[in-house]
Amino acid sequence: MGCLFSLGSNVSSRQRRENDEDLLDSRDREEDIAKFPYVEFTGRDSITCPTCQGTGCIPTEQVNELVALIPYSDQRLRPQRTKLYVLLSVLLCLLISGLVIFFLFPHSVLVDDEGIKGVQVWFDQKNSIVILAITTTLRIRNSNFYSVAVASIASQVQYMNTVVGTQQITNVSRIQPLSDKLVNFTVKSEMGGPFSYV
Repeated sequence: MGCLFSLGSNVSSRQRRENDEDLLDSRDREEDIAKFPYVEFTGRDSITCPTCQGTGCIPTEQVNELVALIPYSDQRLRPQRTKLYVLLSVLLCLLISGLVIFFLFPHSVLVDDEGIKGVQVWFDQKNSIVILAITTTLRIRNSNFYSVAVASIASQVQYMNTVVGTQQITNVSRIQPLSDKLVNFTVKSEMGGPFSYV
């Protein structure tokens, strides 16, 4: 038993010595790499770093003054898809601006006459005039992508190129985007009396 124990201890001590030598070798390698001067290899010869003079250390007073030096031949200065990225960004900006102009540029608000819904007629014998109350419907169509407020609607009733009645409605309604609304209103007109066309 004693013999086996001594053999096992010799093997473990030998492994420890080899591990220690490997650690020393790796430390020596790190120190050697740290002592290696900072140079640029151009293929034919090497150029020592002008900032640290090959020491690898930068003076503390120059830390805020230095800029990284990248060789002109470095591939990082020549991205492969720069033209593609610029073209895509320009096209994307044009598309976005075109969409903004299309959706926010004001379109026309159309007003269509839906016809006369009803007419009431009175005769004023005292003044010898005929009073007409004409009820009509207008369809107001909003083709914009935002709501539109109709502030006022003015209408005239003409007879033989003569205006015989006017009506104005204020603060009519708010029309939602891409929709239409029917607005009913009544215009009163008078015919007869001092007018010569009757």
